[in-house]
Amino acid sequence: MTNMTSGMKQREKEGVEEFDKEKMESRGVKSWRNFTKQATKRICNFLVILFLMLSIYILSNIKAHYCQAAYGKLRAPLKLEQASAEVKQLTEESRSNSTDDLYAEDEDAEEDSAIYSHKPICRESNKRSDTCDARGDLRVQVSSNTIFVSSAQQEWKIKPYARKGDVGALSHVSEWSLKPFGSSTNNQQIPNCTVKQTVLAVIFSVNGYTGNIFHDFTDVLIPLFISSHQFHGQVQFLVTDVKQWWLNKYKLILKHLSSYEIINLQSDGREIIRCFPRVIIGLQFHKELGIDSAKSPTGYSIVDFKVLLRKAYGLERADTMSSVFQGSVRKPRLLIISRKRSRSFVNEKGIVEMAMSLGFDVRVAESDLSTDLSKFGRLVNSADVLFGVHGAGLTNMLFLPAGAVVIQVVPFGGPEWLARETFRKPINDLELKYLEYRIELEESTLIDQYPRDHPVLKDPDSVTKLGWNAFREVYLDKQNVSPHLGRLKETFLQALKLLPKRSTSAI
Repeated sequence: MTNMTSGMKQREKEGVEEFDKEKMESRGVKSWRNFTKQATKRICNFLVILFLMLSIYILSNIKAHYCQAAYGKLRAPLKLEQASAEVKQLTEESRSNSTDDLYAEDEDAEEDSAIYSHKPICRESNKRSDTCDARGDLRVQVSSNTIFVSSAQQEWKIKPYARKGDVGALSHVSEWSLKPFGSSTNNQQIPNCTVKQTVLAVIFSVNGYTGNIFHDFTDVLIPLFISSHQFHGQVQFLVTDVKQWWLNKYKLILKHLSSYEIINLQSDGREIIRCFPRVIIGLQFHKELGIDSAKSPTGYSIVDFKVLLRKAYGLERADTMSSVFQGSVRKPRLLIISRKRSRSFVNEKGIVEMAMSLGFDVRVAESDLSTDLSKFGRLVNSADVLFGVHGAGLTNMLFLPAGAVVIQVVPFGGPEWLARETFRKPINDLELKYLEYRIELEESTLIDQYPRDHPVLKDPDSVTKLGWNAFREVYLDKQNVSPHLGRLKETFLQALKLLPKRSTSAI
């Protein structure tokens, strides 16, 4: 009996232990199942968040590259309330910046909101040019110099030539108006389209100071490149104040910017109404003979404009290491820009002989209205050194190969500021090298025209203070120069040292 009781207790004890063991194992399985469920849920959540982040990043990049704003701004359109908030934020953050930077930031925000609402974007903050960019239902009426804009809420007036504030230049430039559809006077209806076009249009004037090669490029051609190159030829040029000879002279450049025939607006009859989905009136200006790549639509620069010139005129040399005399021993070529009316070289023959004695292959040429730009551009492109007195002829440095040297002769009388602003500053961006030769009193023909004690000779600043016309008449229009050959020789030797070795050796 005792043994049976003892056995039963032993079995009960073993049963309890087995039950406890099974219970513990059951709890372990449940705990593991709970853990795996929680871990799986966390991993799934993490993967979803990661996928969303990657999607946002990819979409942002696609938007930045393919959804450009007007003038190529790589920003997505903002809603009106967002644009207002951004303008406020930018204003607060940029108080310490320059006034120009403030204008630029504010205009970007205004541009975004304008694009969103299809309103015209008119910019007036640039010191040299006003521009308007309108989209939607646009109707160009030449008889009244008016562009009717369906989305406009106010009227704008603009003279499409990049010499803002220059009364002399703008007096020859036609004024255009952008008007809302509801602004017709005398109950006149909005004119119906007679010609419908699907590409955008750019309206600009070729009057002003055109005919002077410096102004041809800095006032019109380079601003036109800035404004239209981004469209890769899909743009229609509407030209006002037309000079047909000007269009003929620069037709090769214009053809590389637009795939369409140029429209002379003055030749349109009164009944012609041209309709476009987008019109840009006025041209962007950055700086004299230059482009600010930070402001240009897709980051291009004046070097890209030089590439266009090489294509348009078949220029062979991209840099001075290239030769147009393949397989021959080539001397460095010096091109002297000659002048006949004012600021001419009195001792031009002596300069040529001295340069030849230094080993230069010398060419002398003058460009004017009748010059064949294709031939002259190829001549300039063949040069390693360009030498000339301050004046429009130095604009031809745009055709020089990279690495070439420009020597600017600055006349007597203190026009250093003019020489600096027009031809010295653009040099680095053009990938050229620069030397300067300043005319002293004894080298100027002014010494033969005025007494030694005359303010023109003794105090040029006093003449400059009389205004631009007085300054130009004396120091630019009445002066010829005779550089001292010994001093000029040192400048030519400096130029030789600046040239790549290949330009002075066998090629």
